[in-house]
Amino acid sequence: MNTNWMPDLARYPGPKFLGLSRALRDAVRDGTLQPGTRLPTVRDLAFRLGATPGTVARAYQLATQEGLLAATVGRGTFVAAAHPRLGPTQPLFSDRHLSATGTLVDLRAPLLPEVGQAGAFAGALSAIAGAIPERLPLGGGTDWIDYTSQRAEGPLRQAAAEWLADRALGPVAADDVALTQGGQNGIALVLLCCLRGERPVVLTEDLAYPGFRHAARLARAEVVGVEIDEHGIVPDALEAACRRHGPQVLCLTVDAQNPTTVRMPGDRRARVVAIARAFDLQVIEDDCYSVAAATLPALRALAPERVWHVGGWSKTISAALRFGYVVCPPGMGEALRLTAQHSFFALSRPLSDLCLHLLSSGAAARLRAATQAEMGLRLETMVARLGARRIGWQPGLPFLWIPLPSGWRASTFAREAEAQGVLLRSADEYALIHGRAPHAVRLAVNGAIPRDDLDAAVGRLAALLDRPPAEIAV
Repeated sequence: MNTNWMPDLARYPGPKFLGLSRALRDAVRDGTLQPGTRLPTVRDLAFRLGATPGTVARAYQLATQEGLLAATVGRGTFVAAAHPRLGPTQPLFSDRHLSATGTLVDLRAPLLPEVGQAGAFAGALSAIAGAIPERLPLGGGTDWIDYTSQRAEGPLRQAAAEWLADRALGPVAADDVALTQGGQNGIALVLLCCLRGERPVVLTEDLAYPGFRHAARLARAEVVGVEIDEHGIVPDALEAACRRHGPQVLCLTVDAQNPTTVRMPGDRRARVVAIARAFDLQVIEDDCYSVAAATLPALRALAPERVWHVGGWSKTISAALRFGYVVCPPGMGEALRLTAQHSFFALSRPLSDLCLHLLSSGAAARLRAATQAEMGLRLETMVARLGARRIGWQPGLPFLWIPLPSGWRASTFAREAEAQGVLLRSADEYALIHGRAPHAVRLAVNGAIPRDDLDAAVGRLAALLDRPPAEIAV
């Protein structure tokens, strides 16, 4: 039996291949797709969905691994079963698995704890309003009425440069800093500033932050993944990619690779810098998951003439502020600020005044310290609960990486974790479209729920790790 099945992917947020795999699962479970039904070909469904064949192929592969589909060479892809092949010991979801707020425990992205941010922000805004009444419309001034400008951000750029003194970045002047609306915006601005030509190529780690791929696509770039190992990006693979593809930009994370938590050693950093110089690569150093008190020199310290160091406050103070920064190569700060000006003029005046007050009063440093202390305690609890299992983590880093034991596939584990009331990220979400993802998952630290709820959620995951499915479709 053939089908012209056409899912509505708008119902499934996130990457298209994961949305399509969930749509397949739902259609099989609710009987829309009966066992034995032949599915559309990869190219046919991709055309009708407006997706790439790689997206559809990847979704079919995930569903096949779960046992929902079966592929036969020369015949096509068929619905194999109404339920995936899972072991008999996985308990069903119940109300006991909910957090204290009655919702799923979300470990997909770091959620910061409330350590006084709201009070600090309210106090800073009150101080701004009281000390500078002429900036308010009722006071007759224009600073809070006219368009914002890059020039007016000088004091905040100076404060941001001083804020980065604990990072091993080499000399940083206010003129080297461009202010952005978060780290993702910073990455996008650097790509817009640096890329040239109709179809430029950018390189990144073959497991990497998905937002980089989105930013590269908006900048009309082709993204090529480079192999990583236990020390980060592999120099020989990087050099081979440079020779083959002629890239203009390399984006990577050296202190806290996302998602694997790997920290690149000093000798590897030196080799990466040497290759970047040999092939005239611009380098985006993503430091948004900054670990406090960095000791090894950042790439920006090793090659200041070509490294764009990106960071922000979303993972340490507040994601709601959307405050980020780029430390540019010397002499290039004005170029990136001009790119920002053509995009959004400058940060909104209330935001820039608020951030300047937080920095100059010391409130930002206090909030960061309190946030990192609470997140660190929760991370230690998660690591302890997972026991002696092989995991990747760093003190101060708000996520950890779990290579799955034999019998588990990442997509299956993520689905079973959701059935247990826990949301996490599969390695598939970090792989490039045509890349291969390991059987691993990433857990982020949730600082917004009671610690007991977090501990119980990780305990359920630990129990799942010990009970892999009885069968795995190959």
